[in-house]
Amino acid sequence: MLITLIRRELLDNLMTFRFAAVLLITLLLVVANTVVLVQDYEQRLESYNDAVKMHQQDLRNSKTYSTAYLFVDRSPNPLSIFNIGLDKRLGNLIGIYHGFMPTLWDAQMHGTDNPFIAFFSSIDIVFVFEVILSLMGLIFAYDAIAGERERGTLRLVLAHPIQRGQILLAKYISAMVCLLVPLVLSLLFALLLLTRSISFSTADFLRIAGIVFASFAYLSLFYLIGLLISVATRRTGTALMLAMFVWGFLVLVYPNLIRVTVNPGGDIQARVKTAQHQIQQILDTYERERQKFLEKEGIAGEMSEFSTALGFYHQADVNPVTLTTYIENMSVISEIRPNFEKYVPAAKRYYNFVEPLVTQTVEKAWRVRKHALDEIYVQQATTDKILLKLSPVGIYDAATQAWAGTDLSGLRDFFDAARRYRKVVIDYLYAKDAFSSREWFVADKGAVNWSTLPQFTFERSDVGTNAKRALPDLFLLLIANLVLFMGIVFIFIKSEV
Repeated sequence: MLITLIRRELLDNLMTFRFAAVLLITLLLVVANTVVLVQDYEQRLESYNDAVKMHQQDLRNSKTYSTAYLFVDRSPNPLSIFNIGLDKRLGNLIGIYHGFMPTLWDAQMHGTDNPFIAFFSSIDIVFVFEVILSLMGLIFAYDAIAGERERGTLRLVLAHPIQRGQILLAKYISAMVCLLVPLVLSLLFALLLLTRSISFSTADFLRIAGIVFASFAYLSLFYLIGLLISVATRRTGTALMLAMFVWGFLVLVYPNLIRVTVNPGGDIQARVKTAQHQIQQILDTYERERQKFLEKEGIAGEMSEFSTALGFYHQADVNPVTLTTYIENMSVISEIRPNFEKYVPAAKRYYNFVEPLVTQTVEKAWRVRKHALDEIYVQQATTDKILLKLSPVGIYDAATQAWAGTDLSGLRDFFDAARRYRKVVIDYLYAKDAFSSREWFVADKGAVNWSTLPQFTFERSDVGTNAKRALPDLFLLLIANLVLFMGIVFIFIKSEV
């Protein structure tokens, strides 16, 4: 009997105008938007490749160790076409220097200059599903029970030896089959367009499968919300109005309301000042150690002439907004005048002492800074994420970002790799005795050979890590589906026809 009910419901749904509308609208939006997203990705990739070449050339042109400021670039994530997440919102370019700690907060941007592309590329495939499929799920469900009750056909169906749970299950299965047709077809057409321009690995296809599964759970949840409204009301007009209100609130109002109203708790300025004070104490300790060395070398009184001879100026400060620590800057010296040659041995000893001290100072300041920035910004992002999970949109967005690797954790992986590369560069400088060499501050003996410097490499997290990050949100979607279905069955059994 269940099979008969499913066939009946499936035929009824397939013959409706709303099925044709869902299929047409979804295909048009996904396919048309995929074309724009591919163009945007290709432009971002081209910009990335140009930036890498430029930074490699800049490094080759660096004549001294001290003036070589390395840059590492984050390539665009091809799966950002499905969910852009934070891939374009946060920086993709960061410097590597022993006197600076590369972090997410200091990253710069390089990308497309086309404002038309930049505007439309924010409408990714998941965004289309969030808005369109959730609406279509409600439209398919709002009259599933209320419509039959209003027309009197529900009483006729229940006159047969059929359990009410079977009726609900048949309606759910048939509707989900109909809704999966536009979902799967649109994704297939999108993948055909994508694979013509972008090479996806096996792991990427597994991640896409995770996104599809999350999309199915999200679509199912909205259908069940509509079915709950249909079971709880007796008029299709009332059910439709309630469905539109719920959709508008869950999809449009609530997520934006959370992002606008939730601010980090406490006094941000007080936190910044406290962290800035702690960092300044670290910098003061560094300055005292530096001055002690100058006095020990007997050049403290000649510091101005010593600085002029070596072409550097000293700066120990912290930015009050980002808490970024800057310690020392130097300019390229092509040659040292004969009357300043007497300072070269002292300069070697000076840099051999002070540059490792700079490295240690920056690392101490980073620990303070990291705690403060996490307290100010990461806690807010975590609070936003938790509150957004009260809406299916927030859960679905978090799950698909985790699968695509465009979430905060996915981007942090890059900056963790950048900090590890900084350590590699510092070890390289130690191995070359760069701090105590003449080539650290003067280029009169020839430019530095950078061919032996280890290259920066970064690979996105594996599928297992993506799954681990996405599973909590997928579990929430599935639990919400189960709870809703059980609630619908309970209400339908207790209700009068």
